[in-house]
Amino acid sequence: QVRLVESGGALVQPGGSLRLSCAASGSDINVYAMAWYRQAPGKQRELVAAITISDRIDYADSVKGRFTISRDNAKNTMYLQMNNLKPEDTAVYHCDARLGTLHFWGQGTQVTVSS
Repeated sequence: QVRLVESGGALVQPGGSLRLSCAASGSDINVYAMAWYRQAPGKQRELVAAITISDRIDYADSVKGRFTISRDNAKNTMYLQMNNLKPEDTAVYHCDARLGTLHFWGQGTQVTVSS
């Protein structure tokens, strides 16, 4: 079993940047497919970015060119670098880990983009 704890969310102005972290414990993340999801009030959960165990990366069209997902297996941590943030990026961001039928996710971190 893996425990995931997100951090790095904050209130930021449009055009600003944030880096989210997802620290894992209990298991090594290098065997998991990892992803960032977000959920805004009144909206469905949305896949933001995903990275496989072979480091294949996919992004939602809405964040391509602005967000970068990465993983540091030595630190057992996944990151999401978010640049040029927009008000529509406001949401709770969750990290997600999957291995076969195993599925874990964290409690989330709030990102608010507002002037």
